[in-house]
Amino acid sequence: MTSSSTPGLARFNTLADDEATTALHEVCAGEAWGREILSRRPYATAEALLSASDAATAALTTEELAEAMAGHPPIGRPKPGDPTSSREQRGMAGATEELKAEMLELNLAYQERFGHVFLICATGATGEQMRDAVKSRIGNSPEQERGIVRTELGKINRIRLTRLVTEGE
Repeated sequence: MTSSSTPGLARFNTLADDEATTALHEVCAGEAWGREILSRRPYATAEALLSASDAATAALTTEELAEAMAGHPPIGRPKPGDPTSSREQRGMAGATEELKAEMLELNLAYQERFGHVFLICATGATGEQMRDAVKSRIGNSPEQERGIVRTELGKINRIRLTRLVTEGE
């Protein structure tokens, strides 16, 4: 994405607050994140919007981070009728039944250990890469994992915001 303003960014900047809130909720389920992004409108450039997203993601409390993560389905089980989660988890679509079953077991073990869904920026990742990531991260401390989850959420938010302000161009 270039640093200049785009028609999509101009459209986002001029949406009514309720429409912008709805659009932002599709990017990230965290209400505090959405309020922060909304409060800084208008954005001069797409990069300014992405920088604001990075700052808002970094500022989330543990509870706000949990709320943001709650909007993400488990890897291998995208939300029915949700093209975003299906597109992002495309790497699992062609996975073998064995890999899908292994991911289900790993997801459950991860959720039991950390109390939340395994979150990874799945865009462009294969099923095997996602499986390897959950295997490597399940041994982390809760503090380590919260830091990784925050980074992964930031990547996802950037991809989704970029799509929001460039769709239809």
